[in-house]
Amino acid sequence: MRLPVNHALPLAALLFLASCGSSEDLRSSVAPTSISGPAADYPMVIGERYTVGGVIWTPADKLNYDEVGHVSVGTAGGAGISIAHKTLPLPSYAELTSLTNGKTILVRVERRGPLDNDLLAELSPGAAAQLGLTGKASIRLRRVNPPEVERAALRSGQRAPERIDTPKGLLDALVRKLERQGSKVSRTAMAETPPSTLSTISRQKARSSAAAKSVNSAAPVAAASPVASSAPTRPVVPPVFGGFVVQIAAFSTKDRADSVAGKLGGQVSSAGRFWRVRAGPFPIRSGAEVVLAKVKSAGYSDARILHVD
Repeated sequence: MRLPVNHALPLAALLFLASCGSSEDLRSSVAPTSISGPAADYPMVIGERYTVGGVIWTPADKLNYDEVGHVSVGTAGGAGISIAHKTLPLPSYAELTSLTNGKTILVRVERRGPLDNDLLAELSPGAAAQLGLTGKASIRLRRVNPPEVERAALRSGQRAPERIDTPKGLLDALVRKLERQGSKVSRTAMAETPPSTLSTISRQKARSSAAAKSVNSAAPVAAASPVASSAPTRPVVPPVFGGFVVQIAAFSTKDRADSVAGKLGGQVSSAGRFWRVRAGPFPIRSGAEVVLAKVKSAGYSDARILHVD
């Protein structure tokens, strides 16, 4: 008995093979995959200790890095939004805040440098343009852990979305911090001055003082005038005590708290069995309110402002 033959099957098979083409054509039609996601930022390089002008620098994977200082604009990096830094891992990510205009941007740390111990970082031309800088400037540099979409933008040479401008109250506090650092450096330099040099400086000051007294005694004494001197007087700013903090969240594990603190720029502290993440302190409430809005937009709807002594 002969079985019925379905003549439509061979025809369908031929049409299918014709549409597919050869196996070589099939392989060539598949686009190669590129590395993306967090894997694109690894391996992370920290490196060994090195010396710049007699100062030893030790690179480290410091998650809560937050410093103020001076920066310059270099040529490396071109239009990309990147910086050179002496100790942060390569690559890593940080927020830069101009202490002049309050503007804050996200940058990628890609190079070692600068070779100047007085500079905190060196900006690429692209990063300087986004931050509104043309030369040396004062900034705050804070390491962060941004979402992958922002990392990918910086890796491709594009800009990440700009952050909310820093409020004036926080800017003033950062400027005072930078001034205190400068005063500390000056006192250290004076302490390291040889005694013979200090004696010379003292004699020069004594001679200058004697000369000033001689001139003042020979000159006629003018009547006191109610008009203030034209020379600018720098106001004495009292230290900030207390203020306001933004209570972001509390977690049962420190790793989770560290992760959230890195993303939102907070600090981690122990609170019994929990690890608390807070941002601040801010000298005025309006500064805390700006950060609170940012934190809530990131999904932490239970965040609130607390007053601290």
